[in-house]
Parts: sequence; structure tokens; C-alpha cells
Amino acid sequence: MKYRVPEKIKEFAKYFNENGYKVYLVGGAVRDFLLKKENQDYDFTTDARPEDVKRIFRRTIDTGIKHGTVTVLFKGESYEVTTFRSDGVYLDSRHPETIEFTEDLEEDLKRRDFTINALAASLPDGEIIDLHEGKKDLKKGIIRAIGNAEERFSEDALRMLRALRFSSKLSFRIEDETFSAIVKMKDNIRKVSAERIKEELFSLILSDNPTLGLEQMRKCGLMEIILPEINAAYGFALGGMHKNDLYTHLLRTLDYARINGHSSYVRLAALFHDIGKLSTRKNDESGEREYTFYGHEIKSAEIFESIARRLKTSNEEREKVSHLIRMHMFNYSPSFSDAAVRRFVRAAGRDNIEEIIDLRLDDALAISGNVNTEYLVSLIDRIKEEDEKNNAISLKDLKINGKDLIENKIAEPSAKMGRLLEMLLDEVIENPKKNDRAYLLSRASVLADDL
Repeated sequence: MKYRVPEKIKEFAKYFNENGYKVYLVGGAVRDFLLKKENQDYDFTTDARPEDVKRIFRRTIDTGIKHGTVTVLFKGESYEVTTFRSDGVYLDSRHPETIEFTEDLEEDLKRRDFTINALAASLPDGEIIDLHEGKKDLKKGIIRAIGNAEERFSEDALRMLRALRFSSKLSFRIEDETFSAIVKMKDNIRKVSAERIKEELFSLILSDNPTLGLEQMRKCGLMEIILPEINAAYGFALGGMHKNDLYTHLLRTLDYARINGHSSYVRLAALFHDIGKLSTRKNDESGEREYTFYGHEIKSAEIFESIARRLKTSNEEREKVSHLIRMHMFNYSPSFSDAAVRRFVRAAGRDNIEEIIDLRLDDALAISGNVNTEYLVSLIDRIKEEDEKNNAISLKDLKINGKDLIENKIAEPSAKMGRLLEMLLDEVIENPKKNDRAYLLSRASVLADDL
């Protein structure tokens, strides 16, 4: 079978061929073509040196030029092009101390991580080159390191986590010798930067089969190093309606979030939403149930924030996911007043409502596999009704703002002003008719005297 080369790739390759160079597609694009999966993330390898690539193309970026990599900007696309190379020794479990450019594609392919990623397609004809039985491993559904697995993982310790990520992405088994090497070399992951670990870990969590990768992570010992909080959940009893331990419940919740097509934020929150139960479990003295976990959602959010900082996630991602976790135990009954519904929307944030409800649904499904959604549908309908009434829910909905308080000499910019506006919003949420400029200014004057 030949790789079906898109016209735009043939046109790109022509520039190399006309200048006397060979060029190949390599890695994921070829692998996914053989798996009949969509992949338009094209990486190229060539016998042209970086300076030759820069001479051939007018617009280039030196993304990793000392390792032979140049990004070419070509007709609205960006393509990463790396010169054939062989690597010297690795001392930091990440980068080779030296590299040597070569004219030999075989040398280049054998430095790569796994057999299924060492497939190349010659351009422009699309002839597939498989020097490490990658096609056979694709058919078997296995992840196998090229050559000596321990050597591959000593070169770049992140490859151990990449093996788990590819296993999750493709639902492939990790070949026994490769898995044994991960078990033996797992402590080398400590040499890898938090940013690189986070990228692979979150890709695994958001993959098509995250529970497969996470369970292998636990079994090989990497979880104890990277996510000790999740590792500690293994075997932790929850009692009550929960037939499974905490670890299994977290993975099941993540699975339901994936099955239901929920957002990446919900999927991340699903894995960590109950992690605070590890430190909040108490025996129930009333005898109504085996354990209580009061405040576990707050503790879970705090633990996630700690993990997120450790992994150096963005502030936006950390704050969003921790908020979903903190809110997932919200209380609602169809008997709630309209004001109670508005208070919930205020606490949740209108933009977060759908994802908070999604997380609640995934959590409930993970417990029983079935859930009565009538109360959630009722809540959604009530929120839509409030939306249609256009009642105030947040500070920006108030008929006055901080500038009005300053101009009327009621308050100066300060924490006091913020508290004053929040108190006014409390009143308006209880009684929307109070969202009147004259009333709010008058009421603010009274409240300001007591602050």
C-alpha cells in the first residue's frame, strides 16, 4: 500500500526534489493513514541541511535549528522539516549532547521512539518505508520501542509517558519488554520538566481511551510519581451507593465525560472531582450510612489547584477546572424559589452552568450507570426562564456601578466599594424590582454608613 499524497504535499516536496534533495513524510501522518484515521499534522525529514532548507524556501522559522529542525511557512501552512540525523549520548534524559547530520534515512528512523512512529513515506510517490516492523505492530495493536527499550527511555524519559498516551489514543497494548523497561526506568521521569509532563498527561486524559492509559500508569509505577493523589485513591472505600473504590469511581466519571462528549474542562474535573474524599472521610456516627465526606468538593478543588500549579498549567485552566469541581455538589429541588435559582446561577457563573451540570451527570452515571435527569432538566428550564426575564445575576447587570458610587460620593475605589456592590446585588437577586438606579443609590448610602 502506498501513502495517498495530498496535492499540497506533492507541491511542497517538489521544491526539495527540484533542488536535488530527498524528502519524506514521517511519523503520525503515515501511521494514521495506515490506521485509516484523519491526520493533517505533517512532519518531514530530508537529507537537505537546515541552511539548504532556508535557501530553498523564502519564509522559515528556526524552531530547533541546532537539532536540525526548521519550520517552513508554505502557502498558508507551517511544516516542520528535520534533517536526517543520528544522536549522540543523552545525559539529561531529554536532549542528545551531540547530533550528527547524515545522508541515511535508516539512521534517522532508528533514533525515533516507537516502531509505529518510525514509518516514512517517500515523496512525491508515497512509497511507505518500514524498517522496524511498524506496520506489523499496527496490525497487532501494540506499542513497541525501537531496539532496546531501556536505551530509548534513557535518551528521553518522557517517552515512557508517550507510550501510555499512544496506548490511550489508539487503544493499543504496550508490548511486554517495553512495559518492563518503563517499570525499571520510571524514576527517570523526575528529570523531565513539569511543562512537558503536563502536555503528555493531559493529552492522555483527553484521549479516546484515557482509563487504559491511566491504569497502565498505575501498574508501571509512573502514577505514584506524577499523580500520587490519584494513586492513593486505589482501594479507598467509599461505601454507601458506591460499589467501587474511589480510584475506579474517578476513572468511570472520566469515561462518562468522554462518552458524553463533554468539554476538556469537564473531563479534567471528572478525574479529580472527588479526590478530596481521601482526607474528608469520617465514620457516620448517626448510623445512616457508612461514611460522610462533608466539604469534599472544596478539598478536591484545593487539591486540583495544587496539582495544576505543580504541573504549571495555565491560570485559566486551573481556575476553570477547580471551579467546576467546587460546584459539582450543588443542591437543587424543583421547589426552589426563583431567587434560589438566581443565587445558584450567580455562584456558578452563567457561562459555567452547562459544564457544572455535565459534571454532575457524569458523576451520577459513574455511581449507578443510570440516573434520573428530571431534576437537572427542571433546573435548566428554570435558568432559561430567568434568562428570558433578563434579571440581574452579576454585578455588571446592576443599574449602578463603581463610577456611580464615586460620583455620588458614596464610596471610593476600595474593597469597601466591592462589598457594597455585592450587598446591593444580594438584594436585587432576592427582589429584581430593586434593580432601579434611584433606589440603589439611596440604598448604597445607607449601607455605606454601616461598612
